[in-house]
Amino acid sequence: MKKNLTLIIIAISVITIISGLAQVVMPATVLKVIGADITDATRHLFGIVGMFMALFGGMMVHAVYSSHTSRVVVFWSALQKLGAFVAVTLGVINGLFSWMALSVAIFDLFSGILFLYYMKTLPSE
Repeated sequence: MKKNLTLIIIAISVITIISGLAQVVMPATVLKVIGADITDATRHLFGIVGMFMALFGGMMVHAVYSSHTSRVVVFWSALQKLGAFVAVTLGVINGLFSWMALSVAIFDLFSGILFLYYMKTLPSE
C-alpha cells in the first residue's frame, strides 16, 4: 500500500512539474484551455505561477527520493495544492476561468488531501 501511495505522490509531482513548465513555456495556450483572458499581464503572471508549480513538484520528487522524506516539505506542498484549489475555484466562480478549470481545481484538491495523508504515513522527524 505504501509503495503504491509513494508512486501516486511521485506521479502527481511529475504532472505538477510538467504542467508548471507548460505554463512557463506556453502560458497563452494554457490560458486558452481554461478559458481565461489572454493579455501580456496574464501571460506573464501565469508563467510565474507555472514556475512555482514546477518548483513545488520538483521539491516533492526530491523529498520523496531523499533518504529521509521531510514531513515539512510534504505539508507545504499539500498547502500549495489546497491553495491552488481555492484560487482556481474562486477564479471559476468569479468568471475568470471557464468551468473546464474546475478539473484542475479538483485535481489539486485530491492531490492536497493525498499529500496530507502521505505525510501521516511518514515517520516522525
